[in-house]
Formats: sequence, structure tokens, C-alpha cells
Amino acid sequence: MSEDVLALSADEVAARLAAPPAERAAFVRAAAEAGLAEAQAVYGQMLLDGHGVARNEGAALGWFRRAAAQRHVMALNMVGRCYDLGWGTPVMKDRAAECFRLAAEQGLDWAMYNYATLLALGQGVPEDKAAALDWLERAAQLGNAKAINFLGSFHEDGWVVPRDMAQAARLYARAARGGDFRGCFNHARMLGEKGRIDEALGWLARAGETGTAAFVDKACAWLATCGIPGFATRGRQAMRRAASC
Repeated sequence: MSEDVLALSADEVAARLAAPPAERAAFVRAAAEAGLAEAQAVYGQMLLDGHGVARNEGAALGWFRRAAAQRHVMALNMVGRCYDLGWGTPVMKDRAAECFRLAAEQGLDWAMYNYATLLALGQGVPEDKAAALDWLERAAQLGNAKAINFLGSFHEDGWVVPRDMAQAARLYARAARGGDFRGCFNHARMLGEKGRIDEALGWLARAGETGTAAFVDKACAWLATCGIPGFATRGRQAMRRAASC
């Protein structure tokens, strides 16, 4: 089976990847068992998400580790995510931070963002907001929308840098355009505070459409107490409506 997978042409591989989820998963697993690091990383993600296979966090971590051992940088980042969030393993923030640091140093923007988050919060590593800012700026230069949004928070809250609401607003707008749901919400929040309610509602809908259920609940709780006329009720309706679609 492994030899058959490795002998397939590019067109045959594309056809297998376009198959229904279960067939695609079986093909990716065969490629992973053949030792292909990219397939190991992809199959680990399938197991983590339950796409085409039963969700299995422990098995996902095992495949991420196998790919990471072959220097697959995203797989190394995903090993860190498993340690960070307790997927298939007890939460171990120190191990997560080490995985993120190693992947970040190899140029992966997602690892830069993840490592910066732990540095900013002091989880698994001593708190170091200056170092976190540096990693976020590097990730932002690579276009990572989540990092751009987090930079906005640094400027809004005055962490490391002087408080600069105009710069925060620019960064939130950029993160929103990049598709980050927190960026969409923060951009909408800034627009709402300027009285640009109708414009803000569109961004709240995007945040509701792509955000997690927990995030939508938290955002709606903020809207309920924001005190901005015409924003609280309409904003929550926009988010809830989008989230239910």
C-alpha cells in the first residue's frame, strides 16, 4: 500500500485528495504511513478535527510528533498547540512554549504568534511583553492577522509601547480585513465608539460568523454594557444572527 501511494502521479494524487472525506482520509493515512511528513501533519489535523475519521486527539498528537521529528515546522507548532490546550495530553505550557519557540525561530508566523501569546501572559515562560511584542511584529510582517490584532491590543493598552488609540484602530482594521474574528470585533468596537454604527454592524456579523461560540458570548456580553446608543441591541443581533447561520 505504501509503495503504491509513493508511485502515484501528480494527477492521481490530486484525484485521491478530491475524493469524499473518508476516502481522502484513508489515502492521506496511507501516505503518512509511507513516511511522508506532510501527510503525517495533514492526517494529524484530520484526526484532531474529525474530518473523514473519528476525532482522536491522542492519535493526532502522535502523527504531529512523527512529522515534527522530520522537521515539519507546522507539525512542531501543532505539537505545541496540543501541549498548550491539552489535546491528547495533559496541559504543559512549558513544553508548548518550547515547541512554539523552535518553530518560530524557523520562520513560522503561527508559531511566532503562539509563542508571543505565552510570553505576554507568562504561561510556561516568564512574562516578557517586550519579547512578545517583538515576535508579534515579526508575525505581523508576514501577514498574520491574529498577530496584527494582538499588536492592536498592545497599542490600545499601552503595553511596552506608549498608548496610541489611532495606531490600535489601524491595526484592528488591518486584522479585520485579514479575516481574524477578534480583529473584526475590535474594529467594529472602535467604529461603534465613533458613532459609525451601520459600518460596525457588518464587522460584528463577520466576527459572529467566524468566531467561536465562547467568543460570541463574551462579545455580546460586552455589547450589552457598552452604553453606545443603537449599538448594543443591534450589535448583539448581528452577531447572534451570523453565528446561527
